Amino acid sequence: MRAVIQRVNEASVSIEGRRQSSIGRGLLVLLGVENGDTDEDIEWLAGKVARLRVFPDAQGVMNLAVGEVGGEVLVVSQFTLLASTRKGNRPSYSRAAPPEAARPLYERFVAALSQQLGTPVATGQFGAMMQVHLVNDGPVTILMDSRLRE
Repeated sequence: MRAVIQRVNEASVSIEGRRQSSIGRGLLVLLGVENGDTDEDIEWLAGKVARLRVFPDAQGVMNLAVGEVGGEVLVVSQFTLLASTRKGNRPSYSRAAPPEAARPLYERFVAALSQQLGTPVATGQFGAMMQVHLVNDGPVTILMDSRLRE
């Protein structure tokens, strides 16, 4: 699984001009599910996102996790995170899990993250063409890959 995690002041997802969901201060997580991802990848990534210390403490040091600041989380599926541009100029998405495999993993990730945080997690709509609006705070953007575990 690959994720782009952005600390935001606000974020929302719209589908066909209608707002699907929105959050205030918190994290926007763009999530790509790769062929071969497992529940182990879900648990590792959900735990890392929930414990990611990217919010400032009283001294202005990024030392607090989203739950510690009362923040919200929005998770949006994004298979294009698995793009390969190795050959030519048209990206290949062969590493991305097909929708019938990716959807249940995406849903389990959302559930695992919600459980880790102890609060509901907002989502986009899996497989839909979405417009994502955000105000990145910092900017702070973190990349994570459950296969690299850096």
